[in-house]
Amino acid sequence: MMLPPEALVLVGVLPAPRDLEIARVLGWYRIPLKTAPKNVAVDFLAFYQTGKFADGKWMIRHFAQVLGHELVTRAELLRDEPDHVRASEQYYKLQLGALQSLAQPIISTQWRRITFFYTLGEHLNHAAEINELMMGSTERELLWSALRERNLPAEKQYQPAPHLPALDLALLCQLGGLGITIGDSAPQAAAGWQGLHIPATAVRSDPAGCAAQVAAAVAELSGLKELPA
Repeated sequence: MMLPPEALVLVGVLPAPRDLEIARVLGWYRIPLKTAPKNVAVDFLAFYQTGKFADGKWMIRHFAQVLGHELVTRAELLRDEPDHVRASEQYYKLQLGALQSLAQPIISTQWRRITFFYTLGEHLNHAAEINELMMGSTERELLWSALRERNLPAEKQYQPAPHLPALDLALLCQLGGLGITIGDSAPQAAAGWQGLHIPATAVRSDPAGCAAQVAAAVAELSGLKELPA
């Protein structure tokens, strides 16, 4: 099934195989209210499988149409866990249509901390890699493309730590992470990370030159880190 190109898609995380079975058999998906994205009234939900999936980790294989949503407690959703520490907390219950499979899985080439993000149907139809789903500023797309031409596969919207905002782009290097921010101000640095702030005007005027600047910073960190498959 091909999605309508203009369809709004929310990419959500499946923490464990049980959550996929809930979506498949019971037809719903839960999102904690306190960490929910601003808009859950989307057209489709795509499922990112975490490392808990022995067969198919770090990829999107399935999606489903969102038929509606309501606010309930966790205890109402998971009646077999009435004593759970979050039993009384509120969750969005997204009601789903039948689970659909993509023609080809959309993979992440390495582990990354995924939070909810939006994409469009046309991206889900054609993407081969998670980064291709992430919509961003023109400047970020320009620099990401320039880095790919240098064989520097940067991660988009990478969150270095749970309490920190996502970086525009990130590269994992031998001596630590390189976090790239584009715009007027740089976010708080994370332990084990080196920050590189690039003005948006510089990216627009000379993306290749900015990519060379990033390549030099990667070299100072002893090159890209080789990650296990």
